[in-house]
Amino acid sequence: MAKRRPPTVHGLALIDKPAGMTSHDVVSKLRKLFNERRIGHAGTLDPDATGVMVVGVGYVTRLMQFLSGMDKTYTCEVVFGSETNTLDDSGIVTATYAMGDLSLDMVREAAAKLTGQIMQVPPMVSALKVDGKRLHELAREGIEVERKPRPVTVYAFEVHSVHIENGVTIASIEVRCSSGTYVRTLAADLGTLLGGGAHLRNLRRTTVGDFTLADCTSIEDAKLLQPIAALRSMTQVVVDTEAAAKVRHGRSFPAWPGEAPWAVVDEAGALLAVYEQDGPNAKPSVVLAEAIA
Repeated sequence: MAKRRPPTVHGLALIDKPAGMTSHDVVSKLRKLFNERRIGHAGTLDPDATGVMVVGVGYVTRLMQFLSGMDKTYTCEVVFGSETNTLDDSGIVTATYAMGDLSLDMVREAAAKLTGQIMQVPPMVSALKVDGKRLHELAREGIEVERKPRPVTVYAFEVHSVHIENGVTIASIEVRCSSGTYVRTLAADLGTLLGGGAHLRNLRRTTVGDFTLADCTSIEDAKLLQPIAALRSMTQVVVDTEAAAKVRHGRSFPAWPGEAPWAVVDEAGALLAVYEQDGPNAKPSVVLAEAIA
């Protein structure tokens, strides 16, 4: 079997994903654009959702593990009075309720109960695996399985406005949450707390860690940032030529000042590795095959 050629293009792409594309579609398009097969992202967005996608190209795919667990911020609209089988407006309505008398204060009071550390049941239309198969694949086959609640953190659940649209109550919300939080489930739970049901629409991810929509481009205008940009929120350590050679060979060092993990670069600014705390020492977590600026 032919050996896969090593990647030759390295960098970070920050994309404002449009509606109607899967995250895999985005990766496929970028593979053609950059002529590089090794591409991965730091968090899936639903096809109907838009917003920030953090994409690693070449060796930068190895850095996505440090970004996938970052906090995220979303905006969307919650449509009260109807539940769907997907918990969003792409699904089939499964139940309806009379919920036309909701005030802004009522919705904010319910949202406050979904703020902080909460237990959340993942939706069937998620990428989580059960017995080796993704939940959304089972859902497409009409199969529903039991899902255990998981702890997530909702740092802020802001209800900006409530209005009536064709007799239906709509709330505009913004959620800042830990990785692994399902906003569609928050929307459904909000409807339940208010004595009925709800689903979401117009989901948009506005931040991933400290990456924002202002950092993003369209897919057509995608550009590669320097690999070190992927670790811009990480403590950076500059090493001299002698130490850089040791880093390339995976040597450990006495722990450096600052919070771990550390992004280690050479004097030219080329990214060499990521090191993590190991007692009084710093040990390599990821050593790149070659220095990439």
